[in-house]
Amino acid sequence: MNPKGVVILRLQVLFLLIVSFASRGSAANKGFVIAMGGGNGTPEIYEKWKALGGGTNAHVVLIPTANNPGEDIAPVVEGLKHVFGVQEVSVLDTKDRAKANSTEFVAPLKRATFVFIDGGRQWRLADAYLGTRVERELRNVLKRGGVIAGSSAGASILASYLVRGDPKGAEVMMAEGHERGFGFIPNSAIDQHVSERHRERDLEPVIAAHPKLLGIGIDPNTVIVVHEDQFEVLGSGKVTITQAGQQQYSISSGRRFDLRKRKPL
Repeated sequence: MNPKGVVILRLQVLFLLIVSFASRGSAANKGFVIAMGGGNGTPEIYEKWKALGGGTNAHVVLIPTANNPGEDIAPVVEGLKHVFGVQEVSVLDTKDRAKANSTEFVAPLKRATFVFIDGGRQWRLADAYLGTRVERELRNVLKRGGVIAGSSAGASILASYLVRGDPKGAEVMMAEGHERGFGFIPNSAIDQHVSERHRERDLEPVIAAHPKLLGIGIDPNTVIVVHEDQFEVLGSGKVTITQAGQQQYSISSGRRFDLRKRKPL
């Protein structure tokens, strides 16, 4: 092949690679990730869940694995039924990683339009599901344009860096062996119950140790709705942003934030 042909071939390969990465990126960003800082939510938040999650045609899945042992999930199931006006909510709950890797267990996720990951202790979610078919099928929910929502511990696991992951206690911000989340919000660390538990400064040591991360602290009854490279704040509280080399600040309901440029819009 002559030099001109080699150049053309290389350009063609480069073009195909660019198209491939672009399509994969857009597919991964098709859905919505909703992180709530705890609490019971607000009507505005529920309306957003319903609108994005399929309305009365939604296929809803609840993952309560972070819950404390013996905790009653019936109120959460009934609440989700009420929000969406549906008759059925599928529940996925196991601590057995072999089961989490089974085709039968993940089947509800293959048709899910809205997945809610409840609160408790986030290390239980990490130990049960990281690297399993559950995690892969959750990513597929987003690729299809569905919604993955999490509250409290279920919000923290949505980030790439997992805070308060120590099984010994939630006070430890950085726990060796429990520092990876699902990564549905890349390059981020999410804390919750911020104003309620006076955690405004708790992400500072995490960002100091990992300066490339964006620290997102979410108040109770407040959510960030993440789509592509932006998020919107909804609810009764605020979202506190912690970044390396910058003064901490808060974003109120109705405001948007550019995740790529890392600044409010």
